[in-house]
Amino acid sequence: MRETLRAESNRAESRGAHASGDNALAYRRRNQRVSRGSSEPPSVALLRHVLNPSVIVLTLFFCVFLYSQEPTPAYFALAALAFLIASQVVSEPVMDRSARNGLTGVLQHRIFAEWLVVSAALLLMAFAFKVTETFSRRVILTWFAITPFAVVAAEALLRRYTAFSALRGKIQQSHVIVGANEVGSRLARRLMANPHLGLFKGFFDDRDTTRLPDMPEEQLLGGMADIVNYVRLNGVSCIYICLPMRADERVTKLLEELKDTTASVYFVPDIFMFDLMQARVCDIDGIPMLAVCETPFAGLDGVIKRVSDIVFSSVLLLMLWPLLLLIAIGVRFSSPGPILFRQQRYGMYGEAINVYKFRTMTVCEDSDTIVQAQRNDPRVTRFGAFLRRTSLDELPQLFNVFLGSMSLVGPRPHAVAHNEEYRRIIEGYMLRHKVRPGITGWAQVNGLRGETDTVDKMQRRVEYDLDYLRNWSLALDLAILFRTASLVWRDRNAY
Repeated sequence: MRETLRAESNRAESRGAHASGDNALAYRRRNQRVSRGSSEPPSVALLRHVLNPSVIVLTLFFCVFLYSQEPTPAYFALAALAFLIASQVVSEPVMDRSARNGLTGVLQHRIFAEWLVVSAALLLMAFAFKVTETFSRRVILTWFAITPFAVVAAEALLRRYTAFSALRGKIQQSHVIVGANEVGSRLARRLMANPHLGLFKGFFDDRDTTRLPDMPEEQLLGGMADIVNYVRLNGVSCIYICLPMRADERVTKLLEELKDTTASVYFVPDIFMFDLMQARVCDIDGIPMLAVCETPFAGLDGVIKRVSDIVFSSVLLLMLWPLLLLIAIGVRFSSPGPILFRQQRYGMYGEAINVYKFRTMTVCEDSDTIVQAQRNDPRVTRFGAFLRRTSLDELPQLFNVFLGSMSLVGPRPHAVAHNEEYRRIIEGYMLRHKVRPGITGWAQVNGLRGETDTVDKMQRRVEYDLDYLRNWSLALDLAILFRTASLVWRDRNAY
């Protein structure tokens, strides 16, 4: 009897242990996390991360020794501060061999806009702490001038170094792609353009080459059933699964079979089937997500955009305040009415904002029905016509920019009545409100300034606005500002 009770007790303990183990396993699976990372060799990843900030610091000390200055602790402090700011603002080097070369490619490099932000931040801090006299002006000005070119040269040398290392066999990784479709072909081109990632071997696909357009026969390594043996025999490092999302059974089976290899496995979903808006990979506490429609100003880019708006609007207001005063006096004596015209517009995320302009008409319309200004519009005063033609009536919006309801560059804000009309007939119209509206925009510098009296004109304006959202960069903002300055005096579409 005692032995029977002992046996039952042991079985109960065994079942309890199994249940406890199952519960722990289930808990671990529920709380699995996915971390961001890179498939690059560690040496290349480290170089990419520290190269540009390090070049900025080295260029500073080069300028110090060039002018025979003593490397005082103040310069070391400046170097440390520049390194910290640049590591957050300056992008990592692009390793693609197809990167644009020549003078045009160099001048369009993103480092010029990013270095402008870093320089502005350093100057602002220097003036704030009153330490500008501590440093040699020749050293600082030369540093500001030559640093972008030093960064461009360093990135070119890094690409050559990684390509040479790959040819010498120092980078041992090799890759195969499962799925010879459009996304697989696009990935293959990127792998072959980046030799630092390793050697691209070819594709696996159950279809024959006659059904795979533009596919060299030697790149097709076999069908799905051949993958595991090939990976074992050839020491493949990385496998990229580019099968359609609907092929979940094939993907699951393949992943089970690949557990018997040492290869790293990546799943590459075909998100290019969607109309992408700032597509990016992100996560919420370790749960990975693919953003297919996102604002370009998420994360650090939003900080860069806002800081640039505050800096530039502050400088412009300090420079232009006498002109603002003269215009205000002119408006006051041109016709009866207020100096400023306030109209409600849609801002970021479709929230209502008040936009300010110098009054150019004898009326101040802000109702459910608004008639856009037309050529020879009798409502426009003579002084107002001059202001509208030269865009000087928009200058009070610099206060909107400084206070945060607008940006210097972005989609132009339309009256609320026009928004409600066009959002029903133009696809994607409201996506332009994922960012702050701008005083000028990509549409305006491409000839779409002034009256939008037809749906086609508004459609074209929206297309340019969405193109701006897809391709935003600080360099693009600066290009739009320069083009705006050159266009306002000769644009005939504003009236």
